[in-house]
Amino acid sequence: MDLRQLEALVGIADHGSFSAAALALGTVQSNISGRIARLESELDTVLIDRSTSMLTSDGEVTVARARRVLSELEALMEDVLSTDSEVVGSVRIGMIGTTGRWLIPQTFDELAEHHPRISLRITEGTNSSLEAMLLNGLLDLAIFNAPKATEELSFEPLFNEDLVLVVKAGHPLTKRNTKAGHPLAFADLSGIPLLLPLSGTTMRSQIDTAAADHGVVLTPSIEIDGVRTLTSLVIDGYGPGILPATAVARQVRDQVTFIPLEGLPHREVGIVSRRFGLPSAPAKAVQSLLETITADEDNLPAGIHPISQ
Repeated sequence: MDLRQLEALVGIADHGSFSAAALALGTVQSNISGRIARLESELDTVLIDRSTSMLTSDGEVTVARARRVLSELEALMEDVLSTDSEVVGSVRIGMIGTTGRWLIPQTFDELAEHHPRISLRITEGTNSSLEAMLLNGLLDLAIFNAPKATEELSFEPLFNEDLVLVVKAGHPLTKRNTKAGHPLAFADLSGIPLLLPLSGTTMRSQIDTAAADHGVVLTPSIEIDGVRTLTSLVIDGYGPGILPATAVARQVRDQVTFIPLEGLPHREVGIVSRRFGLPSAPAKAVQSLLETITADEDNLPAGIHPISQ
């Protein structure tokens, strides 16, 4: 099996056709066709539907493995190029948007100072989309809420983030929070339509468990797997929502009111990586920087707490 065959297959999967894959890989379409034909012959199966250029079911399985093989090869090359004094290479990292807003600038600053020859390729997404990309070999690392236990992924906690009730300024719920510094009771949310994370996600499970502990069943008016969209709806006045502390950007914080909610847990955010396979030298360097940044409480936004706290 030739690595160029795997590159051709991944190229078609990524770019949608034999000709687009050839352009991306700097070759001609006949070479791509030949490599795919030889790979299919070796595996004794059809990987690409020639009428649509879509992957077959066997093609999907092969692409997932091929991405890991090519990722390991790239990591090997970067390890060899890197020395103790200088780390060279690129890191593909995924990040939930609320964390990326404050963590990406600090990461760029630290990289420029300590590892100027590492480049970052950052993908913003939700827990579910980033987890899928990580499993498929499209990312080296990802930062999101603690995922459900899996044999394929490992999770290294970075920080805890407060969850709070956020309402449009002047919402009737602000009048119930009459005692400054005292949280609102879960019972006060009974029957009130709420904007909530999608059912089944880690954060929603935390919220529902806390509500159940107080004998309350929350009423969702809408459920979204995307904190930034959920936040926009709260700001636009579509209803109160339970959100991470950093969900609302500084520029619009005067448009909403944050109300602490009794018994609401933190969400745990950390670095997620594939359990099998060795991280490259650049990936290890970036992970070390992220751990250093999030351990310094003085540089963290309000509502973010180092994991040791």
